[in-house]
Amino acid sequence: MTWGFFSVAHIISLVLAFAAIPALHYLLRNRSRRVQLWIMGPLSFLGIASMIYNLTAYGCPLENLPLHLCSFNAIVLPIAVFTKNKTLGNLLLLWCLGALMALVMNNEMSTTPLLGWPFFFYYFPHVVEFTFPILMVTLKNVKKDPKTILSSVGITMALYTCVHFANLGLNKYIVANDIRNPQGELILANYMYSIEPNNPLSAFFQSLIPGNYWHMYLAVPILVLYLAIIYSPEIIRALKAKKAKTA
Repeated sequence: MTWGFFSVAHIISLVLAFAAIPALHYLLRNRSRRVQLWIMGPLSFLGIASMIYNLTAYGCPLENLPLHLCSFNAIVLPIAVFTKNKTLGNLLLLWCLGALMALVMNNEMSTTPLLGWPFFFYYFPHVVEFTFPILMVTLKNVKKDPKTILSSVGITMALYTCVHFANLGLNKYIVANDIRNPQGELILANYMYSIEPNNPLSAFFQSLIPGNYWHMYLAVPILVLYLAIIYSPEIIRALKAKKAKTA
């Protein structure tokens, strides 16, 4: 049985990903920090394990370099879990949206059998990368700070810019050396989808701004709106406090 795209199996997997948040919160809410780390610590390395698997299992490392947003999430997540760093924790509240998008827009993995390592190393790391940043907030390991909205978006777009130039350099090298994947196709470095769209949303962006790189800047207002909603309780409290001081 394959995973499918909005098949019964896919929908159930999404429901389970969302259900993991209250389930793990209920399991860990009254536990000590040590117990929380015993559970969340090892699981936070699933993304790094996935990166190693992708580099070694598909016979084409250049197509599976850790240069997608979820790979950066995977690298930062264990640090945030163990250190409770506020800046990283708040940054991951933005990046966890990318992990959710990877679970929803699973078109590249839709034909993957449910029972197998490719599904395991795609689905479960993305579930962890989606749920753990939220759990760190609900478990009060990280405090939400609306002042990080601009820095989180800025860091993300700066990272996107660096990755885009990495794509250009890799593609120049690939073409010059005629490097192909096991299927005989010329490899295309398209990390963070700065070259070609990978889902309907990025395809829509590129239809508005043809070409590469610039189309993903249309996501910035969406990211800011998402974070404004996430931080709305803190923003409202701050506005009320400011109003009370001036009254």
